[in-house]
This record gives sequence, C-alpha cells and structure tokens, in this order.
Amino acid sequence: MTEHTTENHDRRTPLRSLSEDGRPRVKVGSDPASITALSEALDQRLLSDTYVRDGSPVVLEEVSGAAEVVAGDEDAPPPLRSTELRPALLARLLAEQAEVYRTRQRANGGATYDEEITPPRHVLESVLSRSHWPGLPVLHKVITTPVLRPDGTLLQTPGYDEATGYYLAGRITTDPIPEHPTAEQVAEAREFLLGTFLRDFPWRTPADRANYLALLATPILHPFTRALNPFGVVDATMPGSGKTILTSCVGLLVGQRVLTWTDSEEELRKSITTVLADQVGVIVFDNLIEGCVIDSAVLARLVTERVWTDRRLGTNAASSFANDRLWLATGNNLRTGGDMASRAVWVRLDPDCPHPEERTGFGIPNLDTWILDPSNQATVLRHLLVLILDWTRAGAPVSKTVPQMRQFSRWARYLGGFLEHHQVPAFLANHAESRDLDDDYAEWRAFLLRWHHLTGERRLTAAELRSSAEPDPGMPDRWEGTFPTTTAGRLLSPKSLGRILTGQIGRWRGTVVLRAETDSHTKARAYYVERRPEKTQPTTAKPAGPEGVRAPVNDGLFPNPESNPQIPQTPQNPNLTRENSMRHLVPG
Repeated sequence: MTEHTTENHDRRTPLRSLSEDGRPRVKVGSDPASITALSEALDQRLLSDTYVRDGSPVVLEEVSGAAEVVAGDEDAPPPLRSTELRPALLARLLAEQAEVYRTRQRANGGATYDEEITPPRHVLESVLSRSHWPGLPVLHKVITTPVLRPDGTLLQTPGYDEATGYYLAGRITTDPIPEHPTAEQVAEAREFLLGTFLRDFPWRTPADRANYLALLATPILHPFTRALNPFGVVDATMPGSGKTILTSCVGLLVGQRVLTWTDSEEELRKSITTVLADQVGVIVFDNLIEGCVIDSAVLARLVTERVWTDRRLGTNAASSFANDRLWLATGNNLRTGGDMASRAVWVRLDPDCPHPEERTGFGIPNLDTWILDPSNQATVLRHLLVLILDWTRAGAPVSKTVPQMRQFSRWARYLGGFLEHHQVPAFLANHAESRDLDDDYAEWRAFLLRWHHLTGERRLTAAELRSSAEPDPGMPDRWEGTFPTTTAGRLLSPKSLGRILTGQIGRWRGTVVLRAETDSHTKARAYYVERRPEKTQPTTAKPAGPEGVRAPVNDGLFPNPESNPQIPQTPQNPNLTRENSMRHLVPG
C-alpha cells in the first residue's frame, strides 16, 4: 500500500511583506496592474483554505449556527462548506486576511503614503474570470468519514488529501484504524455489526440484511470501486419497523439530505440538481406514501449517469455534478415501475406484529436515539472500517457468483466480494423476487399471458386487438381486467394502443415477450405474443470453455454480451418481415 500525506493547506508562497497585524501585503495600482497582482496573489494561496474546482476558486469555511441533529430523518450536513469565490466574498476575505494597498502622494507634492483599499468590483470580477489556477490544489469533495482511496489505502487523516483531492472534515472522530487489523479486531467488529447493531431489525430474509450492510459500506468504498450505485429501497410492511433508523445510520456517518418525494418529474429534476450542489454522501427520500410506486424516468436516468448535467435554476447556464452519492427511499409496501425495477436494491423489513414500536429486548435499546450520539456513530464507523481494511488486506476479492445487474454489476461484484469475505450470506438473493414488486412488470406479464392464452401466436393489428377488448353485454370480461386502459379506466384508442405496444416489443416479461411484424406492402404492423417453456429460460452466462468453465467476468458497466440469448426465429408470413424495436433482454 502507498503512504499518503496531507498537504499543509495554509502554505503561502512566495513570502510577502507583512502588515503591522501580520497580514500579507499586496500592492495594487491601475486596473491592469491590480488585476495582475491580485490574480498572482490568489494563485499563490494568499488566502487560506482556497482551492480550485472546475476552473473556479473555492474557499472552505465553517458553517455557524448549524442545528444539532436531533432525529434520524433530518439533514446532516458537513461542518465545512466549499463556496465558489464571488466578488463580494473575495472582497471580504481580502479585507480579513490580507492588506491590499496602493501608494498615494499627499497634496502639493507631499510625501507618499500607503492606503489600504477594497478593490473595485470590476477588478475582482476580472480576477475571478480566469479558469487556470495552477497554484491552487484541486478540491473534488468535502467528506465527513474516512474513505478507501483508489489504491486501496484508507484516507483517515483530517484535512486535505493530495492523492484524492478530498478534504476530510468529519463530524465524528475515531482512533486511527490499523492498516492490518488483527484477527481479534475483525472478530469483534463482525460480532458488533451483525450480532448487536443489526441483530434486532426484523429482516424479511437474510438477503435484506446483507443488502443493507452493502449499502452501509457503499459511500466509504465508492472512491475505490468507482462503480455506479443502485437505488436503495428500504421498505417495511408496517410503520415503526426501523426504516428511518437504517437510513440515518448511513446518513449520519457520511452526511445526508432528506427530501420529500414528488410525482412531478420537473420538480424532481430541480430537487436533484439543487441537492447535488451539497457535499453530502447520502440523499434520502423519506417516508413515501404507503403503496407508492417509484416510477420516474428522471430518477432512472440519474442512477445510471456518472455525471448529472442540468440547467441552473433561474439561468440558462448548465451545471455538472459528479453523481457519486447514494440515493435511498423509505416507505411502507413500496413498489417500483418502469426502468426503476432493474435499478433498485431492496431492503425489506417485516415485524409480523400489530405494534412493532412496542417491541422490547433489543441488544441496543432505543437505537433511534442511540445512533444520534457522535460517540456511538464513531463505534459503528470504527467496526465497519476494520472489516473494510481486513478485506483490502486480502486483496479486495470480488464476487463471481452475484447476479448480473447491468450498469451496477461492478458495484455488485465488489460489495459481494466484501460480504463473502466476511461470511455474510445471501447478498442480492432477493433480486429475482424483487420483480414481483415491479408494477410495470407484473401488469405487462399478466396482459401478455392472457393475450397468449386467448389468441396463441396469431398476428393482430392494434385495431383488431382493441376490438377484442370491447365488452359483450351480459358476458364476463374475456381479458379478466388485464387489458391496458387510460387512467380513467377507458379503453385506449387503436393509435394509442399501438404506440404503447411498440414500446414493449422485445421486452421479456417472465416467459412471454411481445413481437411485431410489418407487412411489406401495406406497412401495417401486426403484433403477437411468443411464450417459452419455463425450463428453457437461461439463468447463467454461457460456458466459455470445456467442462462448463464460466466466461470471464466483464469489468465494464454492462454484462457480458453472451448472457443475452439469441432470439429464435418464428414462422413468418412471406409478406411480413420480422421487426424488433428494442434490445433483446434476458427472459425471466
């Protein structure tokens, strides 16, 4: 492992003359001379705690009056804030930390004297218009907990870290963690986290506990794994099960912002852009309405993009933010829809009692208030870091058995390796079961199964299909309520039906998939449902060599292309051509 040092961020080069009160002096004159002198002084770190980010100088300052966190569902910002230098802020800092002066001559040719001044706004604006600041260290992020560097070493010394460009300004402090924890320390850490801290949560399955421990470690491991993080859903059957406690245990360590969920895509986009400007590690959509369906194209885009770019509020200028946060949601009996189903990792709680808040006999009584104490947070953090460093000492092995998760496969392999190293079983074992919580998946599967039952693989136009759904007076609904309708419950028009069918071509829903063919003469499109026997559905990647040796794991963001089976050809009408407007997906 490589040794790292923390830079002395108060250094100032070269040495300047000092005023009587010890401030460095900067002489200015005409506007051009002032711009040059101030630009040079700023680049030489005339002002303490100045850095550069995305071509703009920033300053780190303590935030006064920040309210103490008294509940797990409150914001927990870092104690330092990085603020981009603007003319007014620069003028204040210059007055506090330096003496900017010009030399003047008294009237009638008298003696000269030095006069301290505040540079005019247009001079300060010119200084800050520069984008190249080679003398300022790059600040990527303010963090509140130690993190694993890309080389596998632990950043745990408070202050600026040259190797990563991170500034560690923790709300909690721990004793230094040894790079090579002893077997006794590892056993103690495992016993505390699994046998005490997480023991009494009513996990629905062992997979839910494993998934949560992976989410707890994700912000600390992210600089090392450099993986996209899936969306975490902490769900329960009843209020009072401990959902908010679980999310706050993560957020209080790495800093959190708590947001209110909105069904408005525009408002959600604005909230995301605003919160990404904050230096927090976790963003929580807390306490969604019971039974809420998490189905958002904006959120689906967010969790699959490394950089979020959006227009700044009130301007036409675009801002870009690294999407290195962990996004979580809590609620009771939540479900997913659309593309969010394949982008979510579930942690489900089921106390199986009418009043879960009245349970007693916990290993840690009153855990919701216990975790608010910084000393207790330090205890959790210390044990978690011990397990992480024990894993890196073993070479940070990755898992070769976790399910493929498309863009999140890298995350799954690293976190799965961490959990396997510490004998925590069942990570992502509920991944397939989570499909049952996908409303979009369930509704389309029921519709396609009923369609195949009624018509087999007979080709139908959208108009013919829509006509088949017209009710017969006095007869039961042949579609048994599965046919798509408007929000008002009315049948879709043939045009609208054709549009939504086109968007589903080639997307497997269990053992069924929608297909389409186009008449080469009329260009009319006909649809049908293909169904495969359950036993033919592939569940693993193709063997790549003799004796069933598995194909090498792809370290990229996407699963091995061999994991997608070739779609077999079906009998065709000579006048029809096969068409599939969507990428083939793995059945099941």
